[in-house]
Amino acid sequence: MTAQDFSGGLQAPERPAFWYGLPHGYRQLDIRPTVEGLEEVARQILQLPEGGPREQADKVFRMYAGVVAMFAEQQVQGCAMGMHPDDNGELVLSAIVVSTVGMPGTNPKAVLAAMLAEGGVGDGVQPVELPAGPGYLTEFVREEMAPSGENEPLWQGMVAVADTQTSSVVAVQLVTGAVALADDYRSILLGVARTLSFTDPELASGGGDLASPASGSVEEAMRGDFG
Repeated sequence: MTAQDFSGGLQAPERPAFWYGLPHGYRQLDIRPTVEGLEEVARQILQLPEGGPREQADKVFRMYAGVVAMFAEQQVQGCAMGMHPDDNGELVLSAIVVSTVGMPGTNPKAVLAAMLAEGGVGDGVQPVELPAGPGYLTEFVREEMAPSGENEPLWQGMVAVADTQTSSVVAVQLVTGAVALADDYRSILLGVARTLSFTDPELASGGGDLASPASGSVEEAMRGDFG
């Protein structure tokens, strides 16, 4: 994956405030779909043959609609959904969400340091060193109402990194129902966090050959994590 494949976290139409990469198997989604667009997707799902294809598509659509509803309450800049087989060959859904939390008039690094001091490894909070700067990782398992009406466990992990240029914190989250695969999804989450950059990758590369990224650079981290 090259620098051109970075997905911009848009805070303004003219220029992204940060960039990040997505691993294989994830697709960037429209985070602000129209009502008409959602209705059209639902109509197309109903036209699928009954059974596996329709049930799988409906499951994906419901997860997408639920995530979009959450976006209305958060400063979400990007979302991607992935579908990967588990050890039994069953397809497992997961979502990567990137958002920002504005902290005008404060030092976001100091805020993160205070949050880390209040928590600890025993509380599921631990520091992580990233190319974009120090951050912290937190994870937990929660229950969510499934379409069947029963509560199902979800694993949720988050990596937060300070953006001192805009006095904000960038949060990279990953949510999946595959709680047993938490170790694998934690690695994916940290892989995405390692690609986070507050520098335009095209400017950093100087527009030259991208075949040999600089040692220790964000681009090298992305290629190492995602191929």
